[in-house]
Amino acid sequence: MTHKVLIFVVAYQAESTLASVLTRIPPLATDLDVEVLVIDDGSNDRTFEVGLRSHVAADQRVTVLYNSRNQGYGGNQKLGYAYAIRNGFDFVVLLHGDGQYAPECIPSLLQPLVDGSADAVFGSRMIVPGAARRGGMPLYKFVGNRVLTWFQNRLLRTRLSEFHSGFRAYRVAALERLPFQYNANVFHFDTEIIIQLVLGGFRIAEAPIPTYYGDEICRVNGLRYAFDVMAATVGSRLHGMSLLYDRKYDVGDGMNRQYGLKLGYRSSHTAAIDAVAGGERVLDVGCGPGLVAAELVRKGCVVDGADQWPPVDSRVFRSFHLWREPEPLVVDLRGYDVVLLLDIIEHLKQPERFLDALRSSARSLSDRPRVVITTGNVAFCVVRFQALLGRFNYGKRGILDLTHTRLYTFKTLRRLVEQSGFRITRVEGIPAPFPLALGDHALARAVLRANELLIRVLPGLFAYQIFMIATPTPTVEALLDTSIDESTKRASALAASGALPAR
Repeated sequence: MTHKVLIFVVAYQAESTLASVLTRIPPLATDLDVEVLVIDDGSNDRTFEVGLRSHVAADQRVTVLYNSRNQGYGGNQKLGYAYAIRNGFDFVVLLHGDGQYAPECIPSLLQPLVDGSADAVFGSRMIVPGAARRGGMPLYKFVGNRVLTWFQNRLLRTRLSEFHSGFRAYRVAALERLPFQYNANVFHFDTEIIIQLVLGGFRIAEAPIPTYYGDEICRVNGLRYAFDVMAATVGSRLHGMSLLYDRKYDVGDGMNRQYGLKLGYRSSHTAAIDAVAGGERVLDVGCGPGLVAAELVRKGCVVDGADQWPPVDSRVFRSFHLWREPEPLVVDLRGYDVVLLLDIIEHLKQPERFLDALRSSARSLSDRPRVVITTGNVAFCVVRFQALLGRFNYGKRGILDLTHTRLYTFKTLRRLVEQSGFRITRVEGIPAPFPLALGDHALARAVLRANELLIRVLPGLFAYQIFMIATPTPTVEALLDTSIDESTKRASALAASGALPAR
């Protein structure tokens, strides 16, 4: 099978080095169809002319483009990757025109892509101990590289030896799925595209490359670059924690994915599961894949589900109702002890109508079924602080989930539920899921406990979610029907006893 390979050379003020770089590009395997693309990013020297006159291997085509306006290091990459996508390339190799990276290493970068074991391959100067310093990397750059890489590995939960090499190879199919067009036009573009690959779950490999520092001009402001790298990494983590939304980190199919279970610590899931006694009959509305239902089945409960998509594994449910709002949920609730509305009320376009129908369906004069409701608290301190700074960012999950149509505080949720004819029997604040956001370790547990203590003082400010249990009160129609039935029975009893004359 023949693969189309684009060797993409970013060039700026590179008239003295570009010809050597292009000449050193080695012939590649015969099953690779290779094109060399040089994009001169608005140089005011002879970089473009040198590119046109340079020679490469006989089996490689050369295309030289010129940006009339400088796009920046990241902006130039966007053009090269767009070129690769538009022209149907399978792989693209990023090479610098200043001679800092060895073109002879291109085959080793391409190999993991060709054999299908990786979606991106980064050349690393840090894999071989001591090689970077022996190659002339200045001490301050070496230390900065190691510190930033350690920081990024910690926040992104990766184990890369280096984040800051510009010698890379990508599978073009992976680039097509990345919103790299939203990345910065400057040097930390390289960091942002790594973050996107990590968030997208793409396979990343590394290959050792030699270090070379010659007399090329460094155009990177080190302090500014370090700040930008750290800001991008922290921003991506905040995005993942749903505290900040950034389109460039919205990597995926664009759909709101189902949440995983939050077990082993105080959460909306553990509170809901604890609120259901073993052996009870449960209707789980908005049940998703059935993760909570599976936990309840382990407690001996009988669970029915309702959602707009069928569950992946229907065996956890006794029965399943395919339902999508605003269609009514046609279920007789008299057969249930508990109805779960876990993180569902905020997604409804007409929650008042939904709760009215739920109450009518219960047709109850008793305290059954209990309705367990969880939802995000929009008055959570972090959301308030963002609003104070003029930010109200929706994201893929969390309190400001993109799919939420209503936002609630303790007071507004209470008013909705009570006005819909339910009697509230329990309200609690739920802490933020720090073990999920930060990793399940001692620090996350300590922050979680601190959050729980603060909730006891000011739940409206420090609760991440609201947990509520309510029971339906009888509707006027149910009370009228009961009055008629009881009156008929009482009149019949009085007539039978002779207290009333027979009619």
